[in-house]
Amino acid sequence: MHNIIEEAQFKVATYNTRRHFLRKCMSGLGALALGSLSGCDPWSSAKQGASSHTAETARSLLTHFPGKAKNVIFLHMAGAPSQLELFDYKPTLNQLDGKDCPTSLLEGKKFAFIKGVPQMLGTQAKFQQHGQSGAYVSDYLPHFSKMVDEVTFLKAVHTDEFNHAPAQLFMHTGGPRLGRPSMGSWVSYGLGSENQNLPGFVVLVSGSEPSAGKSIWGSGFLPTIHQGVQCRSEGDPVLYLSNPGDVDPFLRKRSIDIINEINEQEYIESKDPEILTRISQYELAFRMQTSVPEVMNINEEPQWIHDMYGTQPGKNAFANNCLLARRLVENGVRFVQLFDRRWDTHGAGPNNGVDGALKNACQEIDKPMSALLKDLKQRGLLDETLVVWGGEFGRTPMMEARSGANFKGRDHHGDAFTMWMAGGGVKKGFTHGETDEIGFSGISGRVHIHDLQATILHQLGVDHERLTYHFQGRDFRLTDVAGKVVKEIIA
Repeated sequence: MHNIIEEAQFKVATYNTRRHFLRKCMSGLGALALGSLSGCDPWSSAKQGASSHTAETARSLLTHFPGKAKNVIFLHMAGAPSQLELFDYKPTLNQLDGKDCPTSLLEGKKFAFIKGVPQMLGTQAKFQQHGQSGAYVSDYLPHFSKMVDEVTFLKAVHTDEFNHAPAQLFMHTGGPRLGRPSMGSWVSYGLGSENQNLPGFVVLVSGSEPSAGKSIWGSGFLPTIHQGVQCRSEGDPVLYLSNPGDVDPFLRKRSIDIINEINEQEYIESKDPEILTRISQYELAFRMQTSVPEVMNINEEPQWIHDMYGTQPGKNAFANNCLLARRLVENGVRFVQLFDRRWDTHGAGPNNGVDGALKNACQEIDKPMSALLKDLKQRGLLDETLVVWGGEFGRTPMMEARSGANFKGRDHHGDAFTMWMAGGGVKKGFTHGETDEIGFSGISGRVHIHDLQATILHQLGVDHERLTYHFQGRDFRLTDVAGKVVKEIIA
């Protein structure tokens, strides 16, 4: 129900039904009388509960140990970009281009689309070493190639999943099925928000939603105040946040107060903690009416910033979202999650391969993600902001050839792919891990998804084994029962 006036009226009507009155009048009047005799405000416990809960959910928290990062910006390229065209240079793979894949590579392996014996596919990009670190980056990313000395590459990341939706869930929730909290929700639950007027976990999407849908930023079994709030770079920053045309701020606030008074009464009766979460959400939503439009208004940025990012105010664009991510962490948002969906380059048809389509996708992100690193650094924010980039898995060194035609595409591949991190206390100009001579398997420095999650939490000062939530009889955590911090990449 989006009309808050109607919801206030509905709440009042529901609460004051004749049945409710008859059921509760004796105990309610008794409680009032007892409270009066004892000199206590019968609603005070609920108010204190709501107040303390608000403080709890927005607390500036105690970490398990001093963290090197205060915020995280996670740039997820939904669809899984090919590491073999971007970061993992393999001259031997080029020599094998067009030859049949050795059957030893296929035995016991599961692929989403490859059938029979595929042909090897050499890289479609040109690689060159860059910076003092000498990191290889392809000509698909000319702007990013100038930033390699700020970055740690993880060359041998691996996952358990080989289809998009479960792999995306695995990356962000620690499990491949629905129902578990997102990483941003865990961070919000563990560390709260630095800004009482903004959510601790904000999501920005360019293109369509990722395959896993909105559940990928859900709070699962954590209190719903910790779920990701999706903001937009076009239209209203948050849907249904603005007042309807005939409702002014005073009436809006009065309506929320009435709803929350009833929620407080319901909490006294039921002791359901989710009611306190709902109270906090109403209060935060009201405060966001002022704070969110200010933060999301990139028009006030100087022209040189727009030129650096390549932004187009008012449009749904990855560039706009990168600039918004900087503005959000600048204003105390703890975890900013970007999804960009254009990376599923199977070669299932023309303009869907790792030659044209992947190169076009890189042109959309190269300049803005590089600008984000530059901008955070020049503002002194990169040291305290951990930037993470990657997809849900990588791509095979073999050509998929799903349609039988010679379109240059690659299948899903979870055994070895590249991600990178920057800022937030990780090493600069560093590479961790290595794949074999064709980029099929990791041969050193392998990093599992749970290791990646443990490391992100560690940089925030959180022990992934101690950040738990008791649910259905056992303690849960983001990394399930696995994960180890990748200490080799920490500065």
